[in-house]
Amino acid sequence: LLQSGRYSWLAGLKTLLLNVSRAVTQDVFLTFSPTAGPSRLNTTEKGKSGRIHLPREIFQSLSSQTVSVVVTVLNIQQLGMFKEVNQTAQVLDNTVVGITVGESSISGLQNPVRLTFAHRQLPHGITPQCVFWDPSKGTPSLDVGLGSGAVPSTHSHPPVPVAGQAGGWRSSGCDTQPEDQRTVCSCNHLTFFSLLLNPALDDSTAKALMAVATAGCWVATAFSIFTIAFCIFLRCRFRFEETVRINLGLHLNLVGSLLLLNLAFLLNSGLSSRTHLSTCKVLGGLTHYGLLCCFTWMALEGCQLYLLFVKVLGIYIHHYLAKLCLIGWGFPVLVVGVAGAIGSYGEYSIKNTDHQVIALLCWITSDYMLVHYITNCGYFGLIFLFNMAIFGVVTQKSCSLQGTGTVQGYRKPWKVALVAAGLFCLLGATWALAFLTYGISSAPMLYLFTIFNSLQGIFIFIWLVVLYYPKTKETTGSLSYIIRHDKTTTASQD
Repeated sequence: LLQSGRYSWLAGLKTLLLNVSRAVTQDVFLTFSPTAGPSRLNTTEKGKSGRIHLPREIFQSLSSQTVSVVVTVLNIQQLGMFKEVNQTAQVLDNTVVGITVGESSISGLQNPVRLTFAHRQLPHGITPQCVFWDPSKGTPSLDVGLGSGAVPSTHSHPPVPVAGQAGGWRSSGCDTQPEDQRTVCSCNHLTFFSLLLNPALDDSTAKALMAVATAGCWVATAFSIFTIAFCIFLRCRFRFEETVRINLGLHLNLVGSLLLLNLAFLLNSGLSSRTHLSTCKVLGGLTHYGLLCCFTWMALEGCQLYLLFVKVLGIYIHHYLAKLCLIGWGFPVLVVGVAGAIGSYGEYSIKNTDHQVIALLCWITSDYMLVHYITNCGYFGLIFLFNMAIFGVVTQKSCSLQGTGTVQGYRKPWKVALVAAGLFCLLGATWALAFLTYGISSAPMLYLFTIFNSLQGIFIFIWLVVLYYPKTKETTGSLSYIIRHDKTTTASQD
């Protein structure tokens, strides 16, 4: 075994070049680290660096007497390489290890190549996965590592990917053996390897979350029906002014969208594992439609509060509520139609830390997660920022009116808290917990997200009963009283 030297030709890239004889009688052992790069194995070094074990089978099967072995350690953050679209897992230390032998691509090894990645104790809920970079991912790909006893193939070794180039991580042909402070990867081919840290749930937590979500949806469905019946009762039984009737109509449609979403989820979780693919696509589109309707009606609730509390304007638009319904129920149709036309919907699997599928849902597939990030995360993010700004203005104005003694009903602290909590739920703040369901705190946040959104229908129901149900002659809805007072104040100032 001859070492020709080690050199680095780019920041974030370190390379070791070795000349290995075909007649080698022992396996080749190397070491690597994210900072020092690859080197010959130092027997005095223990547990601080990664290890590479190349079986002698690789060299004995070659036709050349001497072959060049190139081991490359890359920092993908510095180089901007190996960026997979919609990647949620983190690459350990941003490190990729590339191994090439000669000019050929080695695959189908009976004695696998072993790479040991050293790391600290991984947090709970994070599972390691040995992967390699496949530049053909997303297109008809080569079956890397298939077959037994295969030796060097005739095509050249895979090129180093550059920023913006297609490709992705695959795990076929690689076996993952996690330990306390290291993970051993056994792969039957040579290419660019890395260790992905996947956020995942353990089996008991995942099953508990599914049970809580299902039970919560049933509770939310029941209270959504109660709320819809209560809103219809109020609109038919009492004579409210037009502004209050429009508000009730908005609340009715929001609760209706929540009912649709909960029913779609219950159908989804019950039928997705045993339904046809075409039916699954329809269920996925229906669930996505219900979610977008919820977000859109939350945005319309915020717009209504903006007009009433900030602009202090009456609603004099002809068929105003009908036009809001056209937006609230029509806009999501366009989004779902476009997403369905490009084939976004299908089976989506939820896996535990052992990579076992514990649940199948009809949803946006993993290949189209960009659709999820844009239409769900991005859309709701904008709505949430707008609604929280409106919530702050409304809360400040309500407190100022309470301080002047204008609104007698708001002097009770419990009612102030109830109104604030109701507006908070009405504007969809509980959905913002979804942005905190990543990383090591994902399990607690998922529980909170599931429970609070299941209770959203209950909160809205109690809020409507306390706020809108007339108990005396002077309290025909305290929100309408504030609006009327603001209009009077504004007119007197003008």
